[in-house]
Amino acid sequence: MTTCPPVRIVLADDERMVRSALRAILSAEPDLEVVGEAATGAEAVSVVRELRPDVVLMDVRMPEIDGIRATEQILATLDDPPRIVVVITFENDSYVYDALRAGAAGFLLKRSDADALVQAVRLVSHTDTLLFPSAVRALAAEHARAYPTPPPWVARLTGRESDVLRLMAQGLTNAEIARRMEVGPATVKSHVAAVLAKTGTRDRTQAVIAAYEAGFMNAR
Repeated sequence: MTTCPPVRIVLADDERMVRSALRAILSAEPDLEVVGEAATGAEAVSVVRELRPDVVLMDVRMPEIDGIRATEQILATLDDPPRIVVVITFENDSYVYDALRAGAAGFLLKRSDADALVQAVRLVSHTDTLLFPSAVRALAAEHARAYPTPPPWVARLTGRESDVLRLMAQGLTNAEIARRMEVGPATVKSHVAAVLAKTGTRDRTQAVIAAYEAGFMNAR
């Protein structure tokens, strides 16, 4: 019987106590391993480049460069970047939407309990679903910087791809989408890849945000 290696995590937060608390919670799980820490945004970029973790928990407000710029730099300079989850104080934090647009896979509240923290790390590292899809949809609908006219990719989506994008926004996994559409998982995977390519986005979170900004979610 083979076992999967633990999920490797970097913690980026300018408060030592916050990092210590996160490390204590995550290190108690046999399938999770904290491999590094950073106290500034610039340090986070350097540590991630050196250690190549699977997941980064990134505070959005840090010295030198903030978590949003750090996220952009990490995703722009690594061929196989980690999944980045921004850690925030309030759900309506003005930084959250910009962080998601920059490429963060999702966000997590600092007041979240230990179970929610562990579940979030496992979710972004092992699954193809959105992290807290209803919250992402609410942020996208509230903050989307709408285009005056739909971007060209909207017209390039096939009917099936459009259906898949809407189901992605609901937080469904590929397997769940396959069951809903009564097609095979490989077909869904192909549609998802096409959606990401046509929208010019990195993952499901950015695709959903692009869909809201384009007015796609309100059109039928």
